[in-house]
Amino acid sequence: MEEYEVIIRIVIAILVGGLIGYERQITNRPAGFRTHILVCVGAAVVSIIQIESVERTIALIQEKPELANALKADIGRMGAQVITGVGFLGAGTIIREKGLVKGLTTAASIWVVACIGLAIGLGMYVITAASTIGVFISLVILKKVEDKFIDKVSTISLDIQYTGDKEFMKGIQKYFNMKNIKVRKIKFLSEESDLDETAATSEGEIIRHSIYSIDVPKYVNCTKIVQDLCRKKNIKQVKIL
Repeated sequence: MEEYEVIIRIVIAILVGGLIGYERQITNRPAGFRTHILVCVGAAVVSIIQIESVERTIALIQEKPELANALKADIGRMGAQVITGVGFLGAGTIIREKGLVKGLTTAASIWVVACIGLAIGLGMYVITAASTIGVFISLVILKKVEDKFIDKVSTISLDIQYTGDKEFMKGIQKYFNMKNIKVRKIKFLSEESDLDETAATSEGEIIRHSIYSIDVPKYVNCTKIVQDLCRKKNIKQVKIL
């Protein structure tokens, strides 16, 4: 492979990785501009090394045919290791915070950037162009379509500590209905016959625990839910699990 072609492929990898990484950067994602460039360039370099190793192996066999059975060159092995390694890198961008899983799209973008980098290094420019356009459309245009037309919800669990009987919890249900929050499941951890799981206030009131599994619309702030519930008279504590 000529030196100028190596340089061209590296530059293309920088541009493609930078384009996708910039979109992640401006949306304040864990892996941004530089990370995507490094992943794309690294994958492209691996592909270039694979091509060079195959070409050198072929040249050596042509020069010394007796080595044909001894020399092997697997053009796909190094690329497979790149994909595996990037999987661990992508896993580092996925976090669980207050019942919500974040970073899946960024992890996927890192993985696909590595795949595009491999294609760039192999000189597959049509695949590179088509996939880059597809990724950019998915991250930018389809994100706007998703926000506008697709009603997304997040499932979280709330640990609610309260005093009084279960009738009091009807007020909680009324609040959830007002916010268009769907209750998937309620688990009562404390019963009157299960005193080892109950606590008591200084006035002797029994503090009960209920775990609510709820579907929260994207426009409802989870922290605001906790604040609103904590203002209610009989509620002692609310935690997001």
